[in-house]
Amino acid sequence: MAVSVLLGLAAWGFCVIVLAVQPQRAYGLSRGSFGLSKEVVAPPENGICASSVTVHGYKCQELEVTTEDGYILSLQRIPEGRVGGGEDKRPPVLVQHGVLVDGMTWFLNAPEQNLPMILADNGFDVWIANTRGTRFSRRHTSLDPSQPAFWDWSWDELVSFDLPAIFDFVYGQTGQKIDYVGHSLGTLIALASFSEGKLVNQLQSAALLSPIAYLSHMNTALGVVAAKAFVGEITTLFGLAEFYPKGEPVENFLKSLCANPGVDCYDLLSAITGKNCCLNSSTVDLFLKNEPQSTSTKNLVHLAQTVRDGVVAKYNYGRSYYNVMHYGEARPPVYNLSNIPHDLPLFVSYGGQDALSDVRDVTHLLDNFKFHDVDKLSPQFIKDYAHADFIMGVNAKDVVYNQVVAFFKHQQ
Repeated sequence: MAVSVLLGLAAWGFCVIVLAVQPQRAYGLSRGSFGLSKEVVAPPENGICASSVTVHGYKCQELEVTTEDGYILSLQRIPEGRVGGGEDKRPPVLVQHGVLVDGMTWFLNAPEQNLPMILADNGFDVWIANTRGTRFSRRHTSLDPSQPAFWDWSWDELVSFDLPAIFDFVYGQTGQKIDYVGHSLGTLIALASFSEGKLVNQLQSAALLSPIAYLSHMNTALGVVAAKAFVGEITTLFGLAEFYPKGEPVENFLKSLCANPGVDCYDLLSAITGKNCCLNSSTVDLFLKNEPQSTSTKNLVHLAQTVRDGVVAKYNYGRSYYNVMHYGEARPPVYNLSNIPHDLPLFVSYGGQDALSDVRDVTHLLDNFKFHDVDKLSPQFIKDYAHADFIMGVNAKDVVYNQVVAFFKHQQ
């Protein structure tokens, strides 16, 4: 993740910067100079269901969940496969995206190639999460996105509020334990939640794709520069609480990073995610039309702290006094991942070319599971995969998703 700190480090770290370039029709590459496209792509008026699901013959419901701290989150449900029929009580699966993207990112490939529809066609009741601040989750019971207070959160709040609210809703609707799929930041917030005993009573199993936890080995010059830039009072640099990737302040910031000696921004996609093996250029173009999404600047600062400090901990307010005010101690509490229940079924899939979820950092993560029940931990190493392949790879169905489906069915 060295490369992605700034860009959302934990999720699709590449989105911010990639978005700032003009994509070429190259297989898996995005090259070009900075300068955001002036083409404005309006979000689908009727949401993700109408634009990306029902058009392919699947049933889909647009739902809303309100968190304890007042954020109104968009949630989609695909209750059955395209053919329909089958059992009445299908096992629920919650699919959680990473940072700087939303639930749309799972639907960029054809129905036969994207994970939610593959799960639906294999007998699952599929739920798609959309994190606070993204285009369909920009409402609050009392705050407006134009107010800085709306953006006063980091991934700690996703752990404390977003995931629990969605889990409670899905569990209440289905009455069944939930299988979980997370990519990048979606894995970090799940691991942190599980370590604190949250969600585990409603959880059947979890599949973690490109897992992000420890970030010490992000290995590109751009990522290192970005991480350093985000540690500290980054809000004074932008004067913005919202990190909007398509806005001029962020574009100028990225330009300044790429001017650093040793930072090569010519091939930004590879520079940030690692060399993705299996992307279709048309899918990358579709990605650039729909993503990236806003997040809070505070969230990216928190991710940068994770890179700098080498631990998975709560947000550091920078001064002992403020940390004591929030936590009762001078240093932020650490999420102890070894506290994750040893009998929780976990599928961990990671790539050998991933610059964000580096193999050495994943190995460190897996060390936390050394006392895990042997038959409950299923690691998968894919030599040629990088960060984006897990979401947009044209062969992800055969390489990853079929294994995820088999893993979930084994837990039933």
